[in-house]
Amino acid sequence: MKTKINVQNLNMWYGDKHALHGIDIELYKNKITALIGPSGCGKSTFLRCINRMNDLITSTKIDGKIIIDGKNIYDKDVDEVSVRKRVGMVFQQPNPFPKSIYENISYAPLKHGLVKKGAQCTELVEKSLINAGLWDEVKDNLNNPGTSLSGGQQQRLCIARTIAVQPDIILMDEPTSALDPISTEKIEALMLELKKKFTIITVTHNMQQAARVADHTAFFHMGDLVEYDNTETIFVNPKMSKTEDYITGRFG
Repeated sequence: MKTKINVQNLNMWYGDKHALHGIDIELYKNKITALIGPSGCGKSTFLRCINRMNDLITSTKIDGKIIIDGKNIYDKDVDEVSVRKRVGMVFQQPNPFPKSIYENISYAPLKHGLVKKGAQCTELVEKSLINAGLWDEVKDNLNNPGTSLSGGQQQRLCIARTIAVQPDIILMDEPTSALDPISTEKIEALMLELKKKFTIITVTHNMQQAARVADHTAFFHMGDLVEYDNTETIFVNPKMSKTEDYITGRFG
């Protein structure tokens, strides 16, 4: 397995609150890694460190390294906007732009100069929607607002929008928690398809989901990375009693 992201002694503070404590972890290319743990344990904070979204919050401080393909994204010569282009993010609540389905996908690639208006752009829109498993449902209605779609379709639209700027990595922060079971199943199937092209890190409170889709699982608790292993080991034979207690529902 090839390492895509190498995190070394990562510490993070919100003001005086020490939110992440010396995190060391290697995340693998073209694999799905699930981050599990009780609310407030640092999962989403860790996720946002990987695309430097925490930089947008005042009074945060970060120590340590997050090395992607051999380069520390916190080096002074690294532009955080370029990091966010390379590391896409899908949020808990679907958040399509108040624009047409077509413009939701085309806006960022046009802005970044990845494509020109016209046939090249239209081809990228189609390809992104196909890759997000949405093309057949929307191909005749591309001028309709993105907000006119169902919740599950909106989330797949947001995934299409994310992959349109050709990232290497996709971060997902509880991408199905606001969706019904059928939409959840579609997103999970999509994640398994997308990992052929992307490295995926997802936060989930759904233990069954982690077991279904993740190759590796990391258990966070109170800012610590308690245990990290292949998913089957974490769920069937965890090394730490705290991990077992969380998975079996004794706390959290």
